[in-house]
Amino acid sequence: MSSIHFFEKGKGQPIVLIHGFCEIGEMWRDFAEKLSTDFRVICPDLPGCGKSPLSHSQNTLEEIAIQLEDWMEENLIKDPILIGHSLGGYVMLALLELMGKKLKAVGLFHSTAFADDEEKKGMRNRTIIFLKKHGVDKFVTSFVPPLIPEDKRDEFQAEIDIAIAQAKQSTLDGLIAYTKAMRDRKDRFEVLKNFSGSKLLIAGTEDGAVKIDASRKHKEAITDYFELENTGHLGMIERKEESLKIVREFCERVIE
Repeated sequence: MSSIHFFEKGKGQPIVLIHGFCEIGEMWRDFAEKLSTDFRVICPDLPGCGKSPLSHSQNTLEEIAIQLEDWMEENLIKDPILIGHSLGGYVMLALLELMGKKLKAVGLFHSTAFADDEEKKGMRNRTIIFLKKHGVDKFVTSFVPPLIPEDKRDEFQAEIDIAIAQAKQSTLDGLIAYTKAMRDRKDRFEVLKNFSGSKLLIAGTEDGAVKIDASRKHKEAITDYFELENTGHLGMIERKEESLKIVREFCERVIE
C-alpha cells in the first residue's frame, strides 16, 4: 500500500495538483475547495514532504514518478489532469514521460521543462551546503519570502507566514534529496512538446525562480499559455482568483 499522504475533494474528472519545493499538498486547499464543485481534486504530499515519508531509494524525479504512478493506480485516479507548481512541474514532466497517453492534460505553474543551467546548478549546490549546516527552519525562513516580489510582501505577510509554517513540515533529508533531483534532472522540453493532449503554462513576469524569458520559450510546446503581470513565483497566492479562473477554464475545456 502506498505511503503517500493526500487529501481529496469532489467527484468527476480527476485533477492532481502537485506542490513545489518547500511546500505540501495543503497549499492547494483553497484551489481544491473551489474546483471540487465540478472536479475530483487530489492533492498529495510528495515523498519526504509533509506526512509522506521519503525512502532513501527515491532520490530522483524518475523514482518519485514511479511511486506516484503506483499511488494513482491504487486510488483509481484514471486519465487525470496533472498540474505542478515549480518542483511539482518537474515531477509532472517525469510522470508525463512515464505515463504518456494515460494522462488527459498537463499544466506547469511557475515551472519549466528545461534542465538547470550551470548557474542554477551552482545555486542548488549552495542550497545543499546551507541545509546541512543550518537545517530546515533557518533555510525555509530565508527561502520563502523572496518567492513574492519585495514590494508585495507586506500585503501577503499572513500568507507568507502560512507558507513558512508548511515549509517547516519538510524533512532535511527530503529537501536535500529534492535539491539534488532538481539539479540533476534532464531536459524534458521534447517530452512536453510531443504530448498530444492539452498543455497549460502559467508564468509570472517577476518570477525570480523561473525567469519569464525561459517561460516564453515554451510557447511552441504549449496549447494554453498565460502570464501573470507583476507576479513572482507564487501566483496561487499573489493572483489567486485569476490563477484559479485560468485553471478552471483550462480543465473545463479539456473535458468538453
